[in-house]
This record gives sequence, structure tokens and C-alpha cells, in this order.
Amino acid sequence: MTSEPSGELPLRELLLDGKQVPAADGRTFTVLDPSNGTALAQVALAGTADVDQAVAAARAAFTAPEWARMRAADRGRLLNRIAQAIRAEAEQLAHLESRDVGKPLGQAKADVEAAARYFEFYAGVADKLGGSTIPLGPGLLDYTVREPIGVSGQIIPFNYPLQNTARGSAPALAAGCTVVLKPSPEAPLTPLEIGRIALECGLPPGVLNVLPGDGETGAALAGHPDIDQVTFTGSVPTGIKVAQAAAANVVPSVVELGGKSPVIVFADADFDLALGAVAGSAFGNAGQTCSAGTRILLQRGAEEFLDKLVAHAASLKLGPGLTDPDIGPLVAARQRDRVQGYLDLARQEGADVRTGGGAPTDPALADGYYIEPTVLTGLTNQARCAREEIFGPVVTVIDFDDPEEALAIANDTPYGLSSYVWTRDLDKALRMAEGIRAGQVYVNATGVGTGIELPFGGYKHSGWGREKGLEALASYTQTKNVCIGFGNGS
Repeated sequence: MTSEPSGELPLRELLLDGKQVPAADGRTFTVLDPSNGTALAQVALAGTADVDQAVAAARAAFTAPEWARMRAADRGRLLNRIAQAIRAEAEQLAHLESRDVGKPLGQAKADVEAAARYFEFYAGVADKLGGSTIPLGPGLLDYTVREPIGVSGQIIPFNYPLQNTARGSAPALAAGCTVVLKPSPEAPLTPLEIGRIALECGLPPGVLNVLPGDGETGAALAGHPDIDQVTFTGSVPTGIKVAQAAAANVVPSVVELGGKSPVIVFADADFDLALGAVAGSAFGNAGQTCSAGTRILLQRGAEEFLDKLVAHAASLKLGPGLTDPDIGPLVAARQRDRVQGYLDLARQEGADVRTGGGAPTDPALADGYYIEPTVLTGLTNQARCAREEIFGPVVTVIDFDDPEEALAIANDTPYGLSSYVWTRDLDKALRMAEGIRAGQVYVNATGVGTGIELPFGGYKHSGWGREKGLEALASYTQTKNVCIGFGNGS
């Protein structure tokens, strides 16, 4: 890890064309520790000129022989080296992620392993992106080639900077693309470290550029005329703007725009099995997860599960991420205030706050951006708190009678990212899996590890395209068809 002079606020520069450099206009911003609101680091703020330079560097690197002529197997070996180097620095990266985002140290350590696993997974497929032959008859040879799409512009959010850096860049690099990555100004530190590690492992300069920046930076990248593809994770309004900016240059995009994922708990479910998984999905990372199961549909007769969930949520401990509590702070004051606004709205809508409902009273946490884990009942699916993504440790519980009603409520949402079903009845499980309109359906589970091998993306306002798994590679390749006639048969 980069060492900083004792007593000085760390300064993190842009990673541009293989070098750490200040912003062209000299601007910087301060990253705050969400556990107490104190300054954590000073970071260069990329502007339009920096985006232009980074895209030019990525374009040059894309065609430079050091990268363009590198054998696919060697790309895979390089990605494996990056994975190994991430694991070698796991402790330092986890501490930095925990301080930057606020998440519990144990969760940050899991994110480090996930980042390494992304590079490891895509290292294994780098030399397997083959085409196919098409039989046309005598005298004709037809085959397809999967080629890298070019320069990928990637804009990632604050909630999982380590994971999202790897989630987008690893498949792009495996396919032979180059990347310009813009992390959130609220959590830019570990993406810069991943960029440094990649360079130290032998990634050619310009292949991966990291530009911390704000909305202006993201707009310049999404609408840049010399990129070939955009990957974005964030809110629906911003995602629409990003997709429109890319489309203006006829550039394809992958957009993952969040959700309000239903958790259907039937009365025949194994409540003890479901409890930890449901709570972990809803309250992990302080609820700042796009696929969090925050809309719990509870069958009448399953009130025992609600009692268990309320007791569990009330028992969760809050604290600074480095103390490895159950729940850390939200990433920023504006995010805490946003969640508190929804809790105030819930009361206006008639919600019964079964536990939580605001900031903790512990004076030791007063300077941080904390919200208690909250369980709301007494609302219908038409309430705003049941329909809008709160992005905090808040769940809304809605009653239902039978599978048909559960399915109708589950699909009555503008989102369609993830969904979760808890039942011992295989028939119910399959009916739900078939009928739910979402990109992912989990039955008696909330994920397999971090789901690196599983295609991830949404229906409806949750976006389009798929990340993770083998399907992610489709976003970073394009198919060329070659038809050759020979002899008299052509």
C-alpha cells in the first residue's frame, strides 16, 4: 500500500496512462470517514480534460502491441496475478474499504476476496472466447470471431467499490478491452488501489485508468465520442441520462439501476433457516445494496417469523466499521438524511415501527452517519416506503394470503432486480420462480458466495444487460462474421 507522510492528510491522485497524476485543473475533494465525519483523505477530482486524456490513453493502449497482440492465455495469467496480489494485500485493502465506506470489517474482507475472485474467474475464460463455424455447403467456409469491443467507460457507485471495480474491469480486460473507470467521490480509495496493483502486476499503461470524480466527470465519460461501451451502476434517473448520453454516440450500455426486491416468506418456510439470510440481505452493508431484500411479503400464519425478525434486528450492534459491528454507518450524511426522510414518511403513511426508526441514541455514535435497523409493518404495497428504493437498513413487511396474491404483489413494482422465496413446498417455489419478473430468483437462499459466477441484472426499471458470470462477456465483445469462397463451389 502507498505510505503517506506522518501527520499529513493522504493525497490520492488520478491513475492515468500508468501514472499517478493530479487533476488537470488542480481540483481535489475530501473523503470523510462515515463513522465520525472526520477527514480521511484528499483526492484529485477528475474533470473533462482528464477524461479526454484517459480516453485517449485507453484508445492508444487498445491498439498498442503490448496489449492488442498479447495472447489470450497471457491475459489470463495477468489477471490471475492481479487476483493473487489482491489477496496478498487483503488486510490493508479491507481496512481501507471499511474506513472509506463504513462497512463492518468482516464484510470488507469478504469484498476483498470477491474482488480477487472476479479477476480469477475471468482469467479462466480469457482464452476461451472462441467463435463458431457455420455450414454453408461446398466451396464456402464461414466462421465467426469474438473481438474486444474497445474502450469501456465504467461508472460505479459508493456501496461496493472493491467489488464493482473488479466486476466491470475484469471481464473487460479478459476480453481484451481497455477501461476508464470513474468511482464515486464518496468511496474512491480502493478502486485507486486496484489500479495500482494491476500496474504492478504488469498491466500495460493506459489499459486501466481510474478517475475519481463527480457527476460532471461521469457525464463527460458517458457521452465521450471515443468510447465504445458504457457500464453503469446507480440510480434510475442518472442511469437514464448515462444511457441517453451513450446512445447519442451509438454506444451500447449496460445499466444496473437498483431494486425493491421482494422476499416471499410462506407459512411453511423454515423460519430459522430464513432468518439470518433475510436479515443479512436487508441489513448487510447498512442496507446499501441494490439487490437487498427490503420488501418482505409475509403469508398470514407466519407471524412467528416477523417476531423473530424484529427481535433479531433489535439485537444488531452498530458501530464503526473497523470494530466489526453487525451494522456500520451509512456512507455519507446526505444518505443518512435521505433514509431518515423515508422513516419520517413511513410514519406519515401510517407505518407501525416495530423496531429502529431513526438514529441511535448512543452518544459515541453521534458524529457518524448511523441509522438503526428498522422493521416497518402496517403498510400496503402502494405506500412509497414499499415501492421506492430507500437504500438503508429498512424493511417493509406486507401481508398476503395465497401464492397468487404473493406473486401479484411481488410483481407490482417498477423494479425487477432480485427476488427471494422461502418455502418447503417445491410446487410453490417453482410457481414463484416461473412467475416473478426479476433478473434473479433465489429459493431458500440469498446468494451463492458473492454470486460472481451468476449473471446479474434486472427487468423493467432495474436496467438492462447482464454483469457477472459468463454472460457479462457479451457486453465487452462483438461478433465478426467471415465468409470465404474457394474452388468452384463458391
